[in-house]
Amino acid sequence: MIAKGTFSWLAVVFLSTTCCALLSYVTSVTYLRQASYVGAALFIFFLWFFRDPVRDTKVCKHCVVAPADGKVVDIRDRKVCIFMNLHNVHVNRAPVSGRVRTITHIKGGHIPAFCKDSDRNERTVILIDADVGEVQLTQIAGTLARRIVSYVREGDDILQGQRIGMIRLGSRVDVTIPPQFNVLCSKGDRVYAGETMIAKTEITAR
Repeated sequence: MIAKGTFSWLAVVFLSTTCCALLSYVTSVTYLRQASYVGAALFIFFLWFFRDPVRDTKVCKHCVVAPADGKVVDIRDRKVCIFMNLHNVHVNRAPVSGRVRTITHIKGGHIPAFCKDSDRNERTVILIDADVGEVQLTQIAGTLARRIVSYVREGDDILQGQRIGMIRLGSRVDVTIPPQFNVLCSKGDRVYAGETMIAKTEITAR
């Protein structure tokens, strides 16, 4: 399955590659043939990069699941920071069920998203009102990522594990854990969006 909102990228690369291949066949121009090879490789890369696999989310109102695939690079102030590398799936999912209260886009820089200084990067902040309290999800653009795409709007009701957006070409997602939850993951852990439980309420964790 291909991620929502990426068809235009694939179409442009496919059409450009096809044109270069046809022209190189007609004219025998070397650089056009080389461009068609590069285009074909890029098309295959985008098919792989924009993949959106089905995830089996077991909805649990006492749990918080990972909003992104990747590596936990930091846990501080009850905030779990997940870095998505190029090889990770870049579709983000809702960590909890609830209603989207606000979506705020903040302009900023584009330094590597795994750095702590990336707090000044371009970002989208989503506040979710859930039964367990307020959960803040922050999608942070990195060096290569220049586009944060949102699939939800303010006022939408969302389910845990539902696709809520994506960040293109390497980035980070932070999720703030409510105070009544125990954080279950550790720095360096690999997590998967919609499947890996990263926090659980103290009541059910006993």
